[in-house]
Amino acid sequence: MKQLLSSPRWVCGGALVTAAALMAGALYMQHGMGMEPCPLCVFQRVALVFTGGMFLGGLLTASVTWLGRTFCTLALLSAGSGAALAGRHVWLQNLPPDRVPECGPGLDYLLDIMPLQEVLATVLSGSGECAEVSWRFLGLSIPAWTLLAFLCFMGAAIIAFRNMGRRARA
Repeated sequence: MKQLLSSPRWVCGGALVTAAALMAGALYMQHGMGMEPCPLCVFQRVALVFTGGMFLGGLLTASVTWLGRTFCTLALLSAGSGAALAGRHVWLQNLPPDRVPECGPGLDYLLDIMPLQEVLATVLSGSGECAEVSWRFLGLSIPAWTLLAFLCFMGAAIIAFRNMGRRARA
């Protein structure tokens, strides 16, 4: 196990496969189980895809230390953004019922009528649909699991970054 963690290619590859599996699970929940994502879920998916893409870049460029480290840094920033979004989502889900914001319009409608900066502010302020918990596993909601995944991705990015110069092969 220690040998796998010391190889930035294995760390980036494992994180990439995990991100792809999580995205496949999210798409299955949406299309197979009929669970429509709220706007915060959509933003978390964007962060997940970007994080996976940065790990792909780290995997492909691990032999060029500065470039691999650049991808690891971008993966860390992306995973951090995803963790912040998921943390906000968990916070909204744990508000008392009387403090939950009103349900707002869908993301498609917001993107049609508002500039992107206003859409971001509106989505981050949350809505009633983001506070709804529709599925749990081992007592945790989807955003809570997503938060844990992003924190693990942040750890993987740090490990890969630290080992990028030491062992670019394998």
